[in-house]
Amino acid sequence: MSSLLRELARVPPWALLLVVFALPALEASTLLGVVIPAEIAVLLGGVFAHEGRVPLLAVMAVAALGAVVGDSIGYAVGTKLGPGLFSRASEATRQRLDRAQAFVQRYGGPAVLLGRWVALLRALVPSVAGASGLPYRRFVAYNVAGGTLWAVTVAGIGFLAGAAYARAERYLGWSGVLIAMVLVIVALIIRRRHSR
Repeated sequence: MSSLLRELARVPPWALLLVVFALPALEASTLLGVVIPAEIAVLLGGVFAHEGRVPLLAVMAVAALGAVVGDSIGYAVGTKLGPGLFSRASEATRQRLDRAQAFVQRYGGPAVLLGRWVALLRALVPSVAGASGLPYRRFVAYNVAGGTLWAVTVAGIGFLAGAAYARAERYLGWSGVLIAMVLVIVALIIRRRHSR
């Protein structure tokens, strides 16, 4: 992992922040989040903030902005397509949309905030909320709250993970980290076999 981080560290800070903005922005607006969850970029942004490559507050701010903008675009797409959003989808996508619609109908505005924490829902709920007729004023309040809380939490976890990884690597060295990972995997396999 450290070699991957070293390679990514060659990317200019502005490009890192652009990716941290873009993945959350594209997640719901283009439904990219069905394939690639935006947490990856925000977590790595937090790790790079720990390494001093970018400011942590900048990572949190651009991730939150990307999340809010992307979800607002997703909402607009859902409003524009309306119920047609469901009729044009494949069977597998339609089932996902039906689950997201049931979630929005059950929870209303809070579904936008709650859906932010589940990758599939995060990608679908904004469009479904727009198609379902959830008023935009209600949507945007939960969108801003959910996007901001999510960005701060995920970037913070990345920051703390970067600190823990650096500390483990410093104390154990790369071989020690590898041995520890192998031991954890073996313990999980043994535990799984005993539970059968």
